[in-house]
Amino acid sequence: MTKKILIFSVAYRPFIGGAEVAVEEITKRLAASGFSFDLLTVNLDGCQKRQENIDGVNIFRMGKGSLGKLFFPFSAFFLARRLHKKNHYDATWAIMANYAGFAALFFKIFEPTVPFILTLQEGDPLAEIKRKVWFVSPLFKMIFRRADSVTAISDYLARWGKKMGAKNVKIVPNGVDIKNFQFPISNFQKDEFRKKLGFEKDDVILVTTGRLVKKNGVEDIIAALKFLPEKVKLLIVGIGELEESLKSKVQSYPPEADQPGAGKLQNRVRFVGFVQPEKLPEYLWASDIFVRPSLSEGLGNSFIEAMAAGLPIIGTPVGGIPDFLFDPSSRLNLGSSERFNLYGQTGLFCEPNNPQGIAEKVKLLLTDNSFRQKIITNAQKLVAEKYNWNLLAQNIGKIIANLTK
Repeated sequence: MTKKILIFSVAYRPFIGGAEVAVEEITKRLAASGFSFDLLTVNLDGCQKRQENIDGVNIFRMGKGSLGKLFFPFSAFFLARRLHKKNHYDATWAIMANYAGFAALFFKIFEPTVPFILTLQEGDPLAEIKRKVWFVSPLFKMIFRRADSVTAISDYLARWGKKMGAKNVKIVPNGVDIKNFQFPISNFQKDEFRKKLGFEKDDVILVTTGRLVKKNGVEDIIAALKFLPEKVKLLIVGIGELEESLKSKVQSYPPEADQPGAGKLQNRVRFVGFVQPEKLPEYLWASDIFVRPSLSEGLGNSFIEAMAAGLPIIGTPVGGIPDFLFDPSSRLNLGSSERFNLYGQTGLFCEPNNPQGIAEKVKLLLTDNSFRQKIITNAQKLVAEKYNWNLLAQNIGKIIANLTK
């Protein structure tokens, strides 16, 4: 018998980040296993269809922009009650303890027999989240306490969930579709793609992907180029509120004659804007090292994708990153000793807000090719065994099935 699940998610296609990709990948797989999904979301730009079906998921959009988000807990709750009378949902599923969490909480209060699943995907600093919800703090905590099951994408978020009062917390990370990131292009194709991007065959390309926001530390990567040889270039994939500011900084960085990377940075940095998810692997394959010196991170899907694509990664020991980045050579290492024993070193840690530290890690990868290759091999093994969407979708399916027996 088909299990009917109602999802609350503030954003969805075409506005996608790690959380939205997770919903899409999981629902796609579970739809073939006896589940059906309706999804309530905000019409963020006001230009999307109010109702449509994407990959078997019935999408209902409401409101518009910031106001739409603000009123989503109420508009989604009222629509959910109407839909429930017709569809008799077996469970609700909130993606993050934000506006979606409040909508699911209100539904739970009025429909207490319908199981409520909460997934923690938060990537912003927890102190920032606390600041935003201080005036409704008791109600916010109730989201965690009234959820029948809480899943978290990292140990970091699982600990937060328990601290907020959640009783039944399981870690189910985000993942990647492994087959999309396996290396299918020849060296010739790689060189041609690099040429299209404006890079030379012998350039060393650092790549960073994701939203151009403060927490992702893109400005620090740009600044790190000043400590690296001129053949080291930077490819920036993504859009965000800091895009114009970052472009302006690249244009205005003064050359420093005493540094190895002296010269105009605009000749070394490429902004490619938004890239469709299915095209992302090409940009990773064209690159040499993935860098993201995050200030906060729920898990860090971009890292997992880069690891699957065969790139060595450089990141900071914040949030959920130590779940998959193990660097025993660093005093910053916070990774699981059990997983390290299984997989070995999977990347390099750098400090947040430290461009020179990033440069030092890049140099280490450039001077020791066997070390670099070892990291890549270990990371790909870890991703294949722990961050495979097929496995993760099964885990979510089991959680829903157990709640709806």
